[in-house]
Amino acid sequence: MSDITVLIVDDESRMRKLIKDFLEKKEYKILEAVDGEDAIKVFKENESKINLILLDVMMPKLDGWSVLRQIRQSSNVPIIMLTARGEEQDELFGFELGVDEYISKPFSPKILVARVEALLKRTTKQINNTYEIGGIEIDSEGRTVKVDSKTIELSLREYELLKFLIDNKGVALSRDKILNNVWNYDYYGDSRTIDSHIKKIRHKLGKKGKFIQTIRGIGYKFGVK
Repeated sequence: MSDITVLIVDDESRMRKLIKDFLEKKEYKILEAVDGEDAIKVFKENESKINLILLDVMMPKLDGWSVLRQIRQSSNVPIIMLTARGEEQDELFGFELGVDEYISKPFSPKILVARVEALLKRTTKQINNTYEIGGIEIDSEGRTVKVDSKTIELSLREYELLKFLIDNKGVALSRDKILNNVWNYDYYGDSRTIDSHIKKIRHKLGKKGKFIQTIRGIGYKFGVK
């Protein structure tokens, strides 16, 4: 199963099913929303794991443009707009709001899948060295960390420990596993040194420090609620 999650937003159930069937053949994980308000709700609940959004324009409650504006206030997740319109002015409007791709209905599902794959490949390359989760931005090339766009000072070990937790988000990691992967196998000290480092990292992350959860009897887990 792929780690890629795609959110399909369309008020037509048949359209959602058609797109879902083709994307699932590529082993993508699929989330669905039936209208604009539902799209905002689903996005907020799953923001950290959504890799791409397929967003219909004409929908009840909130149209696609309104959904796009709200999402772009907090996220640069790749978005492909789906619309029955094909006018140049509509496409220009979409790009001004932050659309990455624009596909007019009716379309070939195979072409849509190809567009999805190409966009994911392109955006993955762009963010390969820098990624963000829950307001914490990691630059793996510069080995720097920002919290809400403000750089925080971490020691090399603190940086490596935080990155390891984030790279394994949602996974309960034992202290031994953390030692073996962050300190490497040649470390023979007390595993409680991890607790000390975690305490310092939490303090430096401020309110975001709550994302590092203590798992009693095991170790730690990084999770954004």
